[in-house]
Amino acid sequence: MDKLKQIFGGKLRQYSMVVALVALVVIFNIASGGRMVTSSNFQNLISGNSYVLVLAIGMLMVIVIGQIDLSVGSVAGFSGMVMALAARDLHLPWWCAVLLSLAIGAAAGAWQGFWLAQVGIPGFITTLGGMMIFRGGVIWLSRSISVPAPPQLKMFGAGYLPDFGRNVTGMNNSTLALGIMAAVFFALSQLRRRRRAAVLNGKAEELWPVVVRILLVAVVIAYLTWIFGTGRPGTSFPVPGLILAILVVIYHTITQRTRFGRHIYAVGGNKVSAALSGVNIKRTYFLTMLNMSLLAALAGIMFVGRSTAAGPSDGTGWEMDAIAAVYIGGAAVSGGVGTVFATMIGGLTMAVLNSGLMLMGVGADRTQVIKGFVLLAAVALDVFNKSQGRPSIIGRLFPSKETKPAEEKT
Repeated sequence: MDKLKQIFGGKLRQYSMVVALVALVVIFNIASGGRMVTSSNFQNLISGNSYVLVLAIGMLMVIVIGQIDLSVGSVAGFSGMVMALAARDLHLPWWCAVLLSLAIGAAAGAWQGFWLAQVGIPGFITTLGGMMIFRGGVIWLSRSISVPAPPQLKMFGAGYLPDFGRNVTGMNNSTLALGIMAAVFFALSQLRRRRRAAVLNGKAEELWPVVVRILLVAVVIAYLTWIFGTGRPGTSFPVPGLILAILVVIYHTITQRTRFGRHIYAVGGNKVSAALSGVNIKRTYFLTMLNMSLLAALAGIMFVGRSTAAGPSDGTGWEMDAIAAVYIGGAAVSGGVGTVFATMIGGLTMAVLNSGLMLMGVGADRTQVIKGFVLLAAVALDVFNKSQGRPSIIGRLFPSKETKPAEEKT
């Protein structure tokens, strides 16, 4: 047991949700007769849920500052509709239409950030109004009719990395290269963390647990690389998944290693103390809301690319899935706690539930009921742990300066 604790950084419990996610995949794979763990299903799972996970990244930051955004689905639908109309009616090049959509998202975020930061209207009310405004705007602009999107956008919503080299390696070489890069990146990050700990603490972690940890993760990456790289000819790792992976790295860095990220956690943890420490509360609110709507516009672009058209009902209910992903990932209801990686685990849990239940023939009505119970159970367990003085789920999963248990800080 001690050796296992060393391998997992002394935090054996921190991988509990990852283990639960893997167990869920295995259970559904057995129950569905092996249809869960297939190349096509995994590719569809990533492509079909990437836009929600993009929303969840921005929603995490909003929830960490103690606010909520109910307008993200409507903003995504409105931005996607503007993009499609601009390309069709104004004859703009597809990339100009994409930039216009992102600008619309940023403007929507700035609008809502103004009411929250400058006027002081709570985010719940501000974004509830935004949800009504932008949902009405989608229907108004579209006249309740779907609008075809530029064909080039399909790459962002349903595209794959280039397929080549199957005759040489037996799999898609672009996916193979991506897997190798991911394994090398993880190995370098672990070695860098060990070196940093040696400088800060004066004592380095033993090398063998780090090597074993790297090898275990490399095996997982190799298996996923094989799954995604051995699908039918013409397929590989989905482009939406690559976009999501890049955003995860960027926003993990922003939230954990930048001053703006520290301000987000400080405001969510204790707004009064943060203000006394010199944190600009209004600026933090404003930028967080702007960022949320910008990511919503990106999610809308990805969805329109996948569906090849912008529709008047696009974005309906997306905010609920994004919020659920954040809370299942262990973010605190009161704010101040949460990480990007844990939110991705929460979002993937919801995606696996959707996919597994669909493969088993469970209807959408019962699927929603089950997802609701999962959300309640995750939040209830987190609240119970805190009431007992235990670390929250997020603290066990991905401990950081913001989430370390009190006994570790003393």
